[in-house]
Parts: sequence; C-alpha cells; structure tokens
Amino acid sequence: MTKSKVFSELRVLALMILIVTSLRSALADWNDVPSGSMKPTIQVGDRVVVNKLAYDLKIPFTTIEIAKWGDPKRGDIVVLFSPQDGTRLVKRVVATPGDTIAMQDNELFVNGRAAQWKQIASSDDAEQGRSIIAVEALPGHSHKVMFSPERGALRWFEPRVVPPGQYFVMGDNRDNSNDSRYIGVIPREKIVGRATAVAFSVDRKHWYTPRLDRFFTALD
Repeated sequence: MTKSKVFSELRVLALMILIVTSLRSALADWNDVPSGSMKPTIQVGDRVVVNKLAYDLKIPFTTIEIAKWGDPKRGDIVVLFSPQDGTRLVKRVVATPGDTIAMQDNELFVNGRAAQWKQIASSDDAEQGRSIIAVEALPGHSHKVMFSPERGALRWFEPRVVPPGQYFVMGDNRDNSNDSRYIGVIPREKIVGRATAVAFSVDRKHWYTPRLDRFFTALD
C-alpha cells in the first residue's frame, strides 16, 4: 500500500471518529455512575443513557446553545457539570427557577408544600449503614429516595428562592450526595441532558458481574 493511500485512509478514519464523537456530544451519550448518590434509583455500576436533545441543541464539545425547545422539570434526572469543579454529575431536579425550596428534618418543602415521603423498605450494608427506602412526592412527580440516619448530612436548610436560569438538584440518596446543598444551584447551561434509562449494569463488588435485571430499564 502506498504512503498516499495510507494517509487517505487515515483521514477517512479520523473524519468518521470526529463525526461519531460530535454526534455523541450533541445528540446522545452514556454516563457511567461511579458513586451511590442516586440510590436506589441508579446503582453504582449502572451505565445510563443521556438524551442531549431533551431540552436543546448545543454546539458539539461546548455548552453553547443553538436551539432550545424545553427546560428541565421537577423530577427530571439530569446530567450536569458541577459549577464548583466541573465534575460531571447525575442528579434529580427538585426545584426550578422561581421556586422556594427548604428542608426540615430531611423533608423537602417546595413553594411551601411538603414533599411527603412514605417508607416502603429498609436495608443495611457496610457503606450506608441502616437505611430507609421511601417514595417521595414532589409536586408533579413521585420517586424513590433513600435516607441513612446514621450518616452525617445536611438535613435542614432555610427557605431560599431559586434564581432565574438556575436549578436546585439533589441525589435520591439524600444523606450521601454532593448536590445543591453543598455546590449551590446549577446554571441552565451546565445541564447536559436528561438521563432516561439504564443501558447496562455491572456489579463492581463481585468481579463486574452483569446485573441483567437492570439492562434496558427506564429511569423515573
């Protein structure tokens, strides 16, 4: 094979790689979940599908918006860049611009309305200790959450209004999540897209055994 032929094929390969990575950056992607901050909804070792067209279209590899057709809603699970250090996180939107958000003894209040929760199960493990699994009713959306009374966590904060263009996000694992209680509200442009499903999952504590029951499951 001639040198010019090799260079030509390398250019084609480079172009294909650029096209594929651009599509992933602008349209859809997947996100590995290395921590338990979204348990019980998302488990450590889940690989979640991220719909980057859920709210808008951005220039590939940037956060610059080209077109917009929606905004995150309460209850949406979103992928975002932390305003603190740029880390990519997966969290749930619990309050949108203009909402008043507060917490009292691990119970959220959105616009003065309690997001009441009801225990449905319990668990005990080395990482979390004794934990309570419950269903929480946000205004307009219900989902599972986890509380771990033995862990130190911020369970109270005074009412605050979410500024325009900002979102208050939290992990479903309320006592083990680095979220808006600690890193502040999230600017709209820092939100990458919406996490919609688990593509596949492996159990990292047991030699990366596939968890087939979690393959292709929708997130809510």
